[in-house]
Amino acid sequence: MSIINRVEIYAFTFEVENLGLGIHSAAGVGNMIYRAGSKLTCSRFAVRIICDDGAQGEYVTHWVGTPSTLGQMQMLAPNLLGRNPEQRELIYDDLKREVRAYDHMGHGALDIALWDLAGKKYNISVAAMLGGFRTRLPTYASTYHGQLEAGGLDTPAAFADYAQQCQEQGFAGFKIHGWHDGDARKEARNVLLVRERVGDQMQLMLDPACQLRTYLDALYVGRACDEANYLWYEDPYRDSGVAALGHQRLREKLRTPILVSEHVRGLEQKANFLIAGGCDMIHADPEYDMGITGAMKIAHLCEALGLDVQMHACGPAHRAVISAIRNTHFYEMALMGPGMPNCVPPIYTCGYSDQPENLGADGCVPVPDGPGLGVEYDWEFIERNRSALFVYEL
Repeated sequence: MSIINRVEIYAFTFEVENLGLGIHSAAGVGNMIYRAGSKLTCSRFAVRIICDDGAQGEYVTHWVGTPSTLGQMQMLAPNLLGRNPEQRELIYDDLKREVRAYDHMGHGALDIALWDLAGKKYNISVAAMLGGFRTRLPTYASTYHGQLEAGGLDTPAAFADYAQQCQEQGFAGFKIHGWHDGDARKEARNVLLVRERVGDQMQLMLDPACQLRTYLDALYVGRACDEANYLWYEDPYRDSGVAALGHQRLREKLRTPILVSEHVRGLEQKANFLIAGGCDMIHADPEYDMGITGAMKIAHLCEALGLDVQMHACGPAHRAVISAIRNTHFYEMALMGPGMPNCVPPIYTCGYSDQPENLGADGCVPVPDGPGLGVEYDWEFIERNRSALFVYEL
């Protein structure tokens, strides 16, 4: 039996060309803008779990990179020492309890690394461990937010142009992240113009990312989604995507399905939100929702209720999970924009990519089928760009 005797957490940085921060200069998810010639410094984490018999698992986060998440990872990592790494269900429960007073964002990467460890130990892919049957995943383009500064996605016309470009490239769908100023009329114009440009053959989605200021703003924009036949309407207004009653009332008045709960953390709270009528579809994420273990629990909850689940964002763990889920639709390539690379770390030596130019000719991306997560990391790059290292040992 393997026993965990060392956990390493690497914080590291990397630069992305032609990206900058908007006028608020806050480095949150989705605050990036197109800025020609600029370089944006981003932070992410790498986790390595090592056992006494040499077995080890790894994971590098794609979007999780905040100081609060790192703090939770530091809280949780010592709880893995001395444990059997294959007891993922028990570890899941114990770690969930350990950070019950926090948002659980530090849990996911550790759980994913445990799945990678088991796959490598037994020479099987995580997708196969989950019973995966999809080998290629239909993929939609998920945009950066609209920007108030000139350039990038700065007008409804710019969004329409980019939607047409993504349609011609073969993306199965296109999701709009609108502007941070919460202008409901501009958002509604954008919704209608993009549909007019791409016609009826492309699935369209809208995610204001909780930037519409009021319930009535959300209702106004939702009616534009109805008119334009959008596939879903996501996290519309400033309840921060957690008010079940408000969204239940919104669902009563709109035809467009409501996709909410990206910011409702964990199985039990998502179940409460769903049963209260707060959404038509649940959003889940292996990085956000306590790992692959947590994401699969959420997917099976939705399946039991006869509803769909959509995985948020991208990464090798996300692909493995989607490969094993019947009641889901697309893989999200997030985030994208004209001249704007996806802000994920360049740490793969195996050809894995979540950049838009690597979309397959069939509009799909492959599910890695090598041992564990099926990817190989550039640890020299991670070490060279390391900003901090935290080591926990027996």
